[in-house]
Amino acid sequence: MTNSQLVDELLDDRTYHIEFNGHLTNHAKHAVVALAGLGAPPTKIKAYYDNYARLTPYGYGLEAPRASKHAISASNWDSLLGKRTSFSAYCEFLDQQQELLGIDGLLKRYLLALLPGWVGAFTHATIHLGWALDANHRRMAIEGLAYMAFSYVSCHPERAVTAPAGGARGERAVDSLLRVAGAWDDDRDELHRWVEALVADTEAGAAQGIHPELSRSGLQYRIARLLAEGHPLIYETPAWIDDQDVSTSWEQLFHVVTLLYLAEPGDFVLLHLITSLHAMEQIARRLPADQGRYVVKCFWIGMLCILFSRADLPKRSTLARLHATYEDATDSAGQPLEGEGWGQIIARAIEEEEEHNPKLVYVLHRVWKRTGGRSIYRAAAACFTTTPELPESFEEPPTE
Repeated sequence: MTNSQLVDELLDDRTYHIEFNGHLTNHAKHAVVALAGLGAPPTKIKAYYDNYARLTPYGYGLEAPRASKHAISASNWDSLLGKRTSFSAYCEFLDQQQELLGIDGLLKRYLLALLPGWVGAFTHATIHLGWALDANHRRMAIEGLAYMAFSYVSCHPERAVTAPAGGARGERAVDSLLRVAGAWDDDRDELHRWVEALVADTEAGAAQGIHPELSRSGLQYRIARLLAEGHPLIYETPAWIDDQDVSTSWEQLFHVVTLLYLAEPGDFVLLHLITSLHAMEQIARRLPADQGRYVVKCFWIGMLCILFSRADLPKRSTLARLHATYEDATDSAGQPLEGEGWGQIIARAIEEEEEHNPKLVYVLHRVWKRTGGRSIYRAAAACFTTTPELPESFEEPPTE
């Protein structure tokens, strides 16, 4: 079996549910796309898939598909968004719709309603869809759309307002990040207390309709509370989102999320900003050109919600220093001036049990190549993460 045949077979596999142990995401197919993109041999890809299904890094195996409680149709598909129900029925409905509309027609028909919820399932539904589009795989794309509906939690882009003078013409994405980080520096203790009080108020979370399963997560509950509550800094839309070419925005955003990751190398949460940005860019490429800015806007708002949910932001001085170091740095003739080269990084990634690391390397290697070998992406790719320990809340059984 060739590599492409194996990848297609694994991405088409329907043996397992999209989640396990409640709300933990099944990442197996994401790993297949990344490992194949890094040039891993078929035997390595198949072994990873089988081992992950048997025992994930969290210590649990994958689960069989769950029976759906509802039939999904054109009349009710959007009434169950975020209810965490009937994933298989969503897949069946979207499969039928794809037969009628084609994949681009399917995306055009359903994605605009789903994009505000791109952070749901800690961005993994969006990753599932975006990485499926990267791999050009029909079944995985249908699963990604279904998962976005299943896990939907809005970032409320309708709240966006034009940024004040600090976000006026001439500001780039990195300048916007530094402005927000500076605001945190000016009021760090108070903002920290505000976030911690917000996430501690579980009664308010329940009143806002946050699914009880997310309370087991800790992380996903924190993010859901910030998505629901918001903050003025989150909704101040920078002028560059509307003023500059969308392709320029993607390049600037990759610089921004990589700066954040280098500010706290190996941070598990910040890594997801990189892999989900790749997904959002792939999604935008399949939508009409005039909708690309909306995808960028949703990413910016959701990214800030994720950052705020940590009750902390990297200091402006740290981000500014990293930006000054890497803004113009490139790897001459593809060779690094310091640190590991791509051959070593990729070889390490292929041997990793923690699948977030080959995903990190896959994305950043692609961006490195298309930006003329910018050193920032190689430096960040070498900073592997570790599987986080699950909180004590996981000692309680799943709610679903």
